[in-house]
Amino acid sequence: MKNLILGFASLMFVSSLSAHATDGKVIRISHGTTVQKVVFMQSFGDTLPPVGYVDFCRRDSRDCRPEGPFVDRIPLTPARWTELETVNRQVNDSIRPETDLQQYGVNEYWTYPKTAGDCEDYVLLKRKILIDHGWPESALLITVVRDENNQGHAILTVRTDRGDFILDNKREQIVTWNDTPYTYVKQQSETNPLVWTSLVPPSEMQQTPISASQSNR
Repeated sequence: MKNLILGFASLMFVSSLSAHATDGKVIRISHGTTVQKVVFMQSFGDTLPPVGYVDFCRRDSRDCRPEGPFVDRIPLTPARWTELETVNRQVNDSIRPETDLQQYGVNEYWTYPKTAGDCEDYVLLKRKILIDHGWPESALLITVVRDENNQGHAILTVRTDRGDFILDNKREQIVTWNDTPYTYVKQQSETNPLVWTSLVPPSEMQQTPISASQSNR
């Protein structure tokens, strides 16, 4: 019965979202008596990837190569929504938060976690699981932000036809990117996982570099 209720809730949630959207545009959608906005994330040209990601790709190059067909935005069906919720919850529950310094004695070390890890390790594992389940890598982008404490943090952005959704080790609930308290800094390019794009308008660029591992969450 619980699974039936969750499935029905997922269906109602997806049904309430817009079926059509265009990058850079705001689309208003009616849901009962409320009006919601769907805004897709915008990028502002290429930028440098995080140092930890570069090192990860040196060690695990096969996981950083462009593979599979390019899909700009994946259709978000009730089944896919349930899968996102399941993967986000299972990884969050199975991995204990622990900093790279505590585990490896260095400030930055991206890897697939086994029992413990920090934010980018959660992201790597969630992305790998979803790709193994048939999700296109072009719709699963590692994203670096500044969190509510102005610390570096990594999350997974899922590009769908109903909006950009965030899988986060800080919370079980999956929300749209603009429903988080974060300042978005950079993310992988959807066309090439080795290329990163800036999410900060040129007029707001910060001079200091950001590390995803500044936060142990």
